[in-house]
Amino acid sequence: MSPSVRNIIAWILQALLAAMFIYSGGHKLMDLAGTTKNFEGLGLPGWMATLIAVAELLGGIGLLIPRTVRPAALGLIVIMIGAVVMHATKIPGGLAGGTAAIVCLVLLVVLLVLRSRPAVRAV
Repeated sequence: MSPSVRNIIAWILQALLAAMFIYSGGHKLMDLAGTTKNFEGLGLPGWMATLIAVAELLGGIGLLIPRTVRPAALGLIVIMIGAVVMHATKIPGGLAGGTAAIVCLVLLVVLLVLRSRPAVRAV
């Protein structure tokens, strides 16, 4: 794959994932009481709802800034692994209900691979 095609695909993924995480984090923050209640219902501490909401919002913004794409993607991958685990173990519907979390996790990994630095080749 040529570097220009790789770059275009990466930017499209970044924009889509950024929009999704900014929306998701913002939505959680706008209904923080409900989000906190949902987290506590899953056996998680209430403060974690705020942490996840802010992390999703900042991670989404970070996906749009070239210098912070990789750290933002890594942080969001950690969050999405947690979401997949919660869907698999505690949230009714299991992994079938967590399809969006799985898709986001896979797309974040693809983005991380696309944005990885090319290996230096010895001559």
